Amino acid sequence: MSVVTTRSRREDYSESTRSALVASAVELFTDRGYAGTSLDEIARRARVTKGALYHHFSGKQAVFEAAFDAVETGVKGRLEKIMSGPEKPWERAQKGLREFISSCLDPAYQRIAIHEAPVVMGWQRWRDAEDRYSFGLIRSALQDLIDAGEVVRVPVEITSRLLFGALSSAATEIASSPEPEKVGAEVEQVIISLLEQVRR
Repeated sequence: MSVVTTRSRREDYSESTRSALVASAVELFTDRGYAGTSLDEIARRARVTKGALYHHFSGKQAVFEAAFDAVETGVKGRLEKIMSGPEKPWERAQKGLREFISSCLDPAYQRIAIHEAPVVMGWQRWRDAEDRYSFGLIRSALQDLIDAGEVVRVPVEITSRLLFGALSSAATEIASSPEPEKVGAEVEQVIISLLEQVRR
């Protein structure tokens, strides 16, 4: 029994150490970017040794990818909660779009997921990751709209891909604009107007 308890405590400590490192990395990468952040700073802010950092991560890029995953997972979780909500599919789709735009206004999402990730991870790996986080949600939302008779029967796969591309471009426009809230409002208006064209 004591062996199990000891192992469990060790695992808990290890997980809390990793979580502290990831939280530290998210803060520093958001404030200073990838190039302006050192592993020493990440470890120091997390209040752990650099050796503890290397126990969890092979290097700076691995830490960045964990920070990217944390940011994207947070956004995905909020969107999944909306998309499984009690409202009708059309209302859920609008709420999901607004939540996505709100995420694009978040400094951590802007800096890590939109600006830094394509450079640090490489464009193709970044696109593949974005696909895993976002595409399934878009496809599911569109299928729900079709099944509920809210929109006409469009080809789900290609339409989802086009929406995915539009929203990815919108995220970049919002994050790069000196007036991100204004651009976000325009994005919401345009996407909803486009969806209205295929609404029953």
